[in-house]
Amino acid sequence: MMPFKTKILKNTSVVFTFFLASLTTLNAQNSEQSKIDGVAVVVGKNIVLNSDIDKFKQEVELRSEGKVKISDCEMLEELMQQKLLAHHAVIDSVTVAQSEIDSRVERSIAFFTNEYGSEDKVVAAYGFNDIEDLKKELGNVQKENLLIEKEQQKITEDIDVTPEEIRVYFKGLQDKEELPEIPAEVQLEQIVLKAEPTKEEEDRVINKLKEIKKEVENGASFKLKAIINSDDPSVAQNGGNMGIITKETGFVKEFKEAAFSLDEGQISEPFKSPFGYHIVYLSKIRGNGREVSHILIQPEISDEKLKETKEEIEKIVADIKEGKITFEEAAKKYSEEEETKNNGGLLVNPYTQETTFELTRMPPDLFARISELKKGDLSDIFYDETREGEKMYKVIFLKDKTENHTADLVEDYVRMQQFALAKKKEEQVTKWTKQKIEETYIKLGNDYKKCTFKKDWKKENK
Repeated sequence: MMPFKTKILKNTSVVFTFFLASLTTLNAQNSEQSKIDGVAVVVGKNIVLNSDIDKFKQEVELRSEGKVKISDCEMLEELMQQKLLAHHAVIDSVTVAQSEIDSRVERSIAFFTNEYGSEDKVVAAYGFNDIEDLKKELGNVQKENLLIEKEQQKITEDIDVTPEEIRVYFKGLQDKEELPEIPAEVQLEQIVLKAEPTKEEEDRVINKLKEIKKEVENGASFKLKAIINSDDPSVAQNGGNMGIITKETGFVKEFKEAAFSLDEGQISEPFKSPFGYHIVYLSKIRGNGREVSHILIQPEISDEKLKETKEEIEKIVADIKEGKITFEEAAKKYSEEEETKNNGGLLVNPYTQETTFELTRMPPDLFARISELKKGDLSDIFYDETREGEKMYKVIFLKDKTENHTADLVEDYVRMQQFALAKKKEEQVTKWTKQKIEETYIKLGNDYKKCTFKKDWKKENK
C-alpha cells in the first residue's frame, strides 16, 4: 500500500473525515471559546483550535479502523493546508451557489441517517439541538468544503497526464513495491416507483390546512393547532416554531418562498413541498430573518395504492428478466427517482461522489441487500421510505463487481490514471502552497512552533 501520510489530501474518504470532524468543532469557532481552548494556528482569517486537532485525529483513526496513526503536527499541517485554500478562495472571489450547499447538505443528512438509523440519532451523535441546527452547521462546513474544492480546481485546471506518464507512475510504484490494494467495489443501479397519494387525499389535506388557518385567524392558538395536527416529528419539542430563518438557511425552496411572502402576523395559504403540505405563520421580521412556525400534514397513502405500486415494479422486473427491456432502459422509462433515472438508475456514492461503492464502507442496509449478488444479478424488490415521508418500492441491479486485488495497469488503468493525475495535481498544489505561504498571515501557537513541517509554515519565526 502507498503510505497514507503522503496522500491524505487526495484520499476522498479522509477529505470526508475532515467534513465529519468539522461538525463537532464549528460551534467552538468563536473568540470566547478560542481563549479557553487555545489557538493552534491562525491562517489568514481562519483559525484552528487545539481541540480541532484532537477531533480530526480521532476521526481519521476511526475511519481507517485504527490502521492510521497521525501525529498532532502532521494533522495540523493538513488542516493548515485546508485553511490556506479556503482563505485564498475568498481572496480570489471564488463563488459557491446556495443551491450547491443545500444539495450537499441534503445528501449528507441522508447519508448520516442511513448510518445512524434516524435523524434524531444523528443530531444526538454530533451534539446539536435539533435537525435545523445541524443543517445550519452542515451548510457552513459544506460552504468551506466547496470553496476549498473550487480553489483546488482553479489551481489545477490545466493539469493532465499522458499515457506514458501513467505507465511511468505505475512502474515507479511497482519497483518500490508500493502498488495500492484496490478494495472490493460494486457499481449499482436502481429503479424506484413511488406510491403517490390520491387526488382526493391531497384535497382533504389542503382543506384541513385551510380550516386550521381560518381557526387561527379567528383567535385559535397556532402552537396548539400545530401540536394537535402537525406531522413534523419535532413539533412536540418546538410547537411548530422553526426559529429565525434567512434566505440562506438550508430550508427547501417552497418553504422559504412562503415565509418571505408574508407580513408579520400573516398565515400562508397551504403549499406543497417534498415533505408534504404546509401552512406557515410569520410571527416576527428580524432584519434579514423571519421568525416562523409551521404545520405540516402529509397525505396518507392507502394500502391499495402501495399494493398497486408493488405490482407495477414486479411487472417491470419480470420484463427485465425475460429480456424484453434492459435494466438501464427500464430505469430511464419507469423510474421515478429524478437523481438517477437519466443515468439508467446509476447510484452515486454520497461521500465520494463516484459511481463505485467499497463493500466494507457501504451503509449496512444496502450491504445486506447486495453482498451476496453476483455481477448482473437483481436484488429482491423491497419497500423503502424517505425522511420526507415518501413511500416507494425499489429494485437494485448489480452492474459491476470487482474483488480486492493489487492494482494492475491494464485492469485498473482508469484508476491508475486518476492516481497519476492526483499526484501531478498534488505537486501543483504544493508549488502553489509554497508561494501563498509567503503572502499569507500565519501565526503558530507556542505548542506547535517545535513541529517539523513539510512546508515552511513557520516563516514568522525566522
